[in-house]
Amino acid sequence: MSDTNEHDTVDDVPSLGGGASRAVGPIFVDAAGRTHVGHARKSNEDNFHITRFGRYLRTVASSLTAPDTPDDFEQVGYGFAVADGVGGSAAGEVASRLAITLIIDLVLQTPDWVFAENAIDVRTVMARTARRFGLVNDAVVAEAAARPGLRGMGSTLSLAISMGAELIVAHVGDSPVFLYRGGRLLRLTRDHTVPTSQLGVHPAVAARVRLALTHAIGIPATGGAPELSRHKLADRDRILLCTDGLTDLVSEDDIADELGRVSAEDACQALVGRALDRGGGDNVTVVVASFRFPGTAGTTG
Repeated sequence: MSDTNEHDTVDDVPSLGGGASRAVGPIFVDAAGRTHVGHARKSNEDNFHITRFGRYLRTVASSLTAPDTPDDFEQVGYGFAVADGVGGSAAGEVASRLAITLIIDLVLQTPDWVFAENAIDVRTVMARTARRFGLVNDAVVAEAAARPGLRGMGSTLSLAISMGAELIVAHVGDSPVFLYRGGRLLRLTRDHTVPTSQLGVHPAVAARVRLALTHAIGIPATGGAPELSRHKLADRDRILLCTDGLTDLVSEDDIADELGRVSAEDACQALVGRALDRGGGDNVTVVVASFRFPGTAGTTG
């Protein structure tokens, strides 16, 4: 089992329309993640990652006086990723790990900064995210073709990117992203699956694998075509990214109950515990992030 916990302040960015948002004040983010192999699997093919990104300017020393001295400046965002590997043996773990590490590498290669001092170019972030899914998918397909032991490997990939009050969600597969608001759980993604009975597979396979992925990293035709959406965060919102090791065993009502806990870390532990108590038949991974907007109300967008 691995876990992480992060607390920081970031800029509040209410929508201005036209794909841009303006920073007006601080918010507080409490984020945590947890993964467990479960009770039935020999290896954990799930992976998750939480990252904090930003830029800042701090005056260390200056002969200038106000108003010539620039104010300290900081803009911070968060990235949350969950990937559930498929392919059997070690291939699934390789695929999910590759999917996340390649996304991180591509972000590090970004040639410019999409935060302006007072605005965020959300449309550019969404376009770049879609393009990165394509590059990651191509790389995983190529790796699987080059290494016989990895043929057929793939992975779901779900990303949530928060830049102040702006939330961008991108995903392929069936690792859902939820928004928890006012005691209600709202699903922000739809699963990219079909019943195996529609695919004409052998009955023995259909009995073991109820649903088949139509979109996933590693599928040449669909892995690079993520579903994207944009949302507006509000005060006390929480987001949840998870694998089907949670949702196959724990109802959405029970998930909502656990998301009401005080801290993101407590919610992660409780959610994983629920899945394990109900059999833990698969790897289970959860990432939870809570957002506070002091002095603001925020609205859904």
